[in-house]
Amino acid sequence: QLQLVESGGGLVQPGGSLSLSCAASGFSSGYYAIGWFRQAPGKEREGISCINMMDGSLYYADSVKGRFTISRDTAKSTVYLQMNSLKPEDTAVYYCGATTTQGVLRLCVYPRDLDAWGQGTLVTVSS
Repeated sequence: QLQLVESGGGLVQPGGSLSLSCAASGFSSGYYAIGWFRQAPGKEREGISCINMMDGSLYYADSVKGRFTISRDTAKSTVYLQMNSLKPEDTAVYYCGATTTQGVLRLCVYPRDLDAWGQGTLVTVSS
């Protein structure tokens, strides 16, 4: 019933910018939080930024802090990720995930048994 759909991935040069969107549906009421995750070949999934959809509290991983910005539009049940100063090591498949029970720190650092995952969108940073 709960669904997430990512969009906005693509090819960008190092130092460039890209914006991702995560549209949620099936969340009728109550608490929920959404996070952005990424996974590159040969690496484990990394939580990079998460936001509490109710009060806007958020978390950034050190790897993206100062370069990426997460935001929410509660009316549209949508979360955005603005990515600036992109590096080749940012290349990965980016996913959004949602929870109705976990806080943003746990969601990003210890994601487990989430209520929904998106299908992923590929971000490639290359010259």
